[in-house]
Amino acid sequence: MKKEDKLIMVVRRQDLFRSPEGFDDSFNGFKSIEKIDYESRILNNYGFMTRKFAEKDSNYKQPIGYCAIVNPTLKKIFSFQRSKKDDNYSEKNMQGKFSWGAGGHIEKDDMHDENANPIYNSLLREVTKEEVEIINGSISIPKALGYINDDKNDVGKLHFGILYLIETDSTEIIPKDPEIDNGKLRNINELEQLLKLPEIEVEEWSRISFMPLKAYLKNL
Repeated sequence: MKKEDKLIMVVRRQDLFRSPEGFDDSFNGFKSIEKIDYESRILNNYGFMTRKFAEKDSNYKQPIGYCAIVNPTLKKIFSFQRSKKDDNYSEKNMQGKFSWGAGGHIEKDDMHDENANPIYNSLLREVTKEEVEIINGSISIPKALGYINDDKNDVGKLHFGILYLIETDSTEIIPKDPEIDNGKLRNINELEQLLKLPEIEVEEWSRISFMPLKAYLKNL
């Protein structure tokens, strides 16, 4: 099946951003999970749509599990560059950009266990089976830190990020997906340098997630 024909999770914008009291809870940037529970709103209101239609309809948001893989002992985060090669990376708006968020769309196939959280299922599928190989280490249950929304650009208008952490005791994480280059564990100072270098382009969601991740590492 072609990528654009796959059924992916969507939620109506008004169901996501309207509070039970009728207030507008939309935002741009990052919002901590302690302030509002968008995840429950997603899980109580989601449906599925083929990707080719979802990518054209801004009345719906596509929830994305956006996961930072962290070694808490080393205080390092797995970061990588999305491949520059045309043959390896189909989403041209992300091509060549640095990122520290693994994950992707939540597919209908992630609903195989009706008692499980489909966002977790999607995240674990992407992280452990498709994107990276965690060498000689275990991983924790995903922990939500908060939410990412960026309605200032065309891509952001269609997507809504749930920022998760997966902790690992592994000291080596290597890319498994050909879409990923230059992947390794880096400390927060190295990530900050990537953000400052004019010749390096960092994807917007990673920029938004930097300060929450820095605060998390500082409090370990």
